[in-house]
Amino acid sequence: MVGTSIRTKLAVVAAAGMLALGTGVLAAGPAQASDYEILGCPSGFACIYTEGWNSTTVSQKWDRAGTYNLSNQENYHWVINNQTQNWKFKLCTGYGGTGTCESMPLDQWEWRNLTPVNSVIVSP
Repeated sequence: MVGTSIRTKLAVVAAAGMLALGTGVLAAGPAQASDYEILGCPSGFACIYTEGWNSTTVSQKWDRAGTYNLSNQENYHWVINNQTQNWKFKLCTGYGGTGTCESMPLDQWEWRNLTPVNSVIVSP
């Protein structure tokens, strides 16, 4: 912008900023988890639904920090992290929170094969 006035430069910067705000490029910060129950999974919980792609029945749910072993959770299930205050929910291949652990994002549904998952970790 050689030879361009300060006023023109400021107008270009302001326009770019407004465009970014309008398209959601400049976010206010990380999203918080929902304050609503989602198909039987209360706000503040992490939930696993019964087997099947169209299941809306929660088979297990957790809202307290800890490590929990799973049993009889095989094949594909819907899993949701409906916790609040950025709590974390991890699915682990070993019992007692060992092995490889994968974090579940807040407010995200995932269609997961739970056959290799043997425990979950809930933490603040």
